[in-house]
Amino acid sequence: MDENEYTPEKGSPETAERSEPSAGSKGGKHRRRSKRSRVLLVVQILFLAVFLVSGYMVLSQVITEKREAAAFDDITALIGEDPPASPVVGGAAEPGGDGVTSSTGPMSSSGSTEASQLYTDSRYTKYDRVYEQNNDFFGWICIEGTQINYPVMYTPDDPEFYLHRAFDGSRSSSGVPFMDAKCYVGCGNYLLYGHHMKNGSMFAGITKFAKKEYWEEHKTIQFDTMDAPGTYEIIAAFYSRVYRVDDTDVFRFYNYTDLTDEDTFNEYMEQVYASAAYDTGVTAEYGDQLLTMTTCSYHTTEGRFVIVAKKIS
Repeated sequence: MDENEYTPEKGSPETAERSEPSAGSKGGKHRRRSKRSRVLLVVQILFLAVFLVSGYMVLSQVITEKREAAAFDDITALIGEDPPASPVVGGAAEPGGDGVTSSTGPMSSSGSTEASQLYTDSRYTKYDRVYEQNNDFFGWICIEGTQINYPVMYTPDDPEFYLHRAFDGSRSSSGVPFMDAKCYVGCGNYLLYGHHMKNGSMFAGITKFAKKEYWEEHKTIQFDTMDAPGTYEIIAAFYSRVYRVDDTDVFRFYNYTDLTDEDTFNEYMEQVYASAAYDTGVTAEYGDQLLTMTTCSYHTTEGRFVIVAKKIS
């Protein structure tokens, strides 16, 4: 029988040739598998890199937050006992540990000379050691039962100096709460700014006042200055925003710092009452010292949350 003749056992030569993969076919499959393996390896490396970078960023943020919190704890430790406010005799007062008026005073991180010129009639010595560290210090803000317990800075020559700087002037993501540059002792409305940090620090906590139930548990604010202690009763809490220049018929709460004019005071309060998220039953009269605290809010573009209070003692 011819060796090329068809037999069921052997099959035809053509069938036999098709049934055996060629060396080229095997090589192509190997190359495809190798390519898929390389792609998979690259994807795994990318995922690992993203994981490591994300982990590093989270860890770095946690470390930064702890370091900044510890720095505020160190400042808090400088606060003295609660002495009565005492008048200073002999002209301009520079708060200092020895109670003696000074012409130079402590150093300022911002280089501002304004803060040291504010305290001319009396001195509240509880914060002398804080002021000695940095005379940009204006006062201390605290809402009992919350995380809000911070120094407040004042740098009219450089209004946002402490937006991203720590108490000592170094770089800081959380910054330090600060007072509007247009404010001054006797202006009628201390306007304070603070970041809305994701960890709940700085002024993030004031957004909780959007709920009346929260206000019912935290009705007062303690804001002490170098002149005297101050307890403030909350009048209203409301959402707002920073408006464009061409926006009309809007309440730009941040433009109301000087309330020494009665009409301006009444105009401000009317808009505060109208904006309030709920009725507290608390009102203010011309001549009351007001306190306004604000932080970022994410309910709208350039959103802000605001609480307004009046001094009661």
